Parts: sequence; structure tokens; C-alpha cells
Amino acid sequence: MKRINRRAFVTRTLTTAAAISATSAMAKAESSLSFLYNSPRAGSAPAIIDTNINLLNWPFREFKYGETDALVSKLKKHHISQAWAGSFEGLFHKNIDAVNRRLADECKKNGRGFLLPFGTVNIAWPDWKEDLRRCDEEYSMRGIKIFPIYQTFDFAQPEFVELLEELAKRDMILQVVGDIDDLRNIHPIVKVRSVKFEAMVEAVKKVPNAKVELVYWNNRVGGKVLDRFVEETGVYFDISRIETNGGLGLLIEGKPWNGTTKPVAAKRILFGSHAPFFPVETNLLKLFESPLEKEDFINIANRNAGSFLKTS
Repeated sequence: MKRINRRAFVTRTLTTAAAISATSAMAKAESSLSFLYNSPRAGSAPAIIDTNINLLNWPFREFKYGETDALVSKLKKHHISQAWAGSFEGLFHKNIDAVNRRLADECKKNGRGFLLPFGTVNIAWPDWKEDLRRCDEEYSMRGIKIFPIYQTFDFAQPEFVELLEELAKRDMILQVVGDIDDLRNIHPIVKVRSVKFEAMVEAVKKVPNAKVELVYWNNRVGGKVLDRFVEETGVYFDISRIETNGGLGLLIEGKPWNGTTKPVAAKRILFGSHAPFFPVETNLLKLFESPLEKEDFINIANRNAGSFLKTS
């Protein structure tokens, strides 16, 4: 019989236990998600709406599901019926219209009816209103995604209020991205900016009919600033970067990791996976690791996003 030392035994035991735990968790997920089906017929379409994915090229890393067709297949496998897709290229390219056009074409080619393209604009540049017009009138986009720590603008600029007003007139959604990657992982040649989100609260209050969602927001918005968003605005929040065990439930209860004291109602929370940067499974697990009420579960998984889209 082959001898095994203690270190090898512990390593193998923990690895096996982790695998069993993960398998059990995913099995529970499949069971929990079953009530999201539109009908009891086998094979009927599930109804999870993923409000935060990105397509095309990220310059610093290749993703396992970086090709759009592969990502679409992965999302559908995990009960996603619709995905709101931004573009990684919107962070770095100066020809914003070319980025938006490629995104629209990519969504039509690989995910018509499944991928909803969300273009981008940079309000620090002079032609941003024309870029926005094309997103709406030429590319039929339902919203745009902006990246304040990469793009050269601040929320205190009057152009941000103008952007909110223009989007409200066009019935389009604004997604404000806090981060794309953990700050510790950002390539040293990339210098991201420090942006104060307090000014965003004031701007959003000036345009109360604007539809706004914060995505990957946790490292930028917390404590008193999050409380202000909750109490003073109608901003929505995605779950892509919510951390800690049961973090989604704690956020709803007002007891999350970031110290806020104001509960975030489930009706203000949207599912977002941040795929392909994060594995889709990571955020699916968040839906059932917290003790959510069935109504809250459905709201976060699909109903909130569906209503948000219809009213925009």
C-alpha cells in the first residue's frame, strides 16, 4: 500500500470536501432556480436577466469565455435568458462611435434577442451627444455604460446632469461602473482616477426620472454614500461584487460588510454577473446562499430588471 504523508492527506481531504460542497451548492441552486421557469414544461425558458456583462477585447487578459458565442452559450446554460452587454473597448478607445458600432454588430451576430447592447459615451469629449444620439437612433441601444475611473470626467461637471437629462428624454438606462477589476490587479501602466460618488448623488437628484444602475460599485460606494443613494435617489444596484457569505441577504437587512445602516430593498437590486471577467456561477451562488424570500429572489433574478427595462 502506498504511504501518504500528513500534508498530502490534509490537502487531498480538503480538496475533496471543497468539491463535494461546491457540487452540493450547485445542486441546490438548480433546485432554487426551478420556480423561475415560465411554465412547468420541460425545457421552457428560464427568466434570469443578467444586467452586467461585457464583450470584445480586454487588453490585459484572455478569458475562458471571451468569444461572444461561447459566452452566450455559457450564460444560457446557467438559466440566463437576457444579458445587457457593454464593451471592454469603451474604456480605452478614443473612437467611441466605432466601439459602439462594433458592439451593436456583435450583439446582432451572436445574440440577437438575447444580448442587449449598452454603448458608451465620454462626456469629457466634445461629441458625446452625437455618440449618444447614434446609440439610440442608429444602434437601437436601450442604455449606455460609463466608466468614471477610466474616462476623464467627474460627476460634478454640468455635463453629467446634461447626460442624465438626455437619457431621460430618450428613455434610456444609465449604468455607472465603479470598477472593472480589483485595484490590486490593474496593469501598472494604467492609471485609474479617484472619483467622488457623493457628487453623483446630487446630480441624480436633479433628474429624478433618470434610470440609473450602479454596477461593480462596492469598492466606490459604501457607508454614508450608499445610505444617501438609498434614501435620496432611486438608483438600482447590481450584485456582481457583493462579498462575504450571505452578503446579499445582509445588504437587504442593512447589515453588510461596508458598514451601512440603511437596508437596500430587494426591489432596488438587479442580478449582474460581470461575465466573462467573473465566472457566471459566482453570482448565481449569491442568489441562494442568502435566506431570501421567494418574492425577493424573483425580483432580483428577473422582475426588477424587466420592469426597469419596460419603464425606460
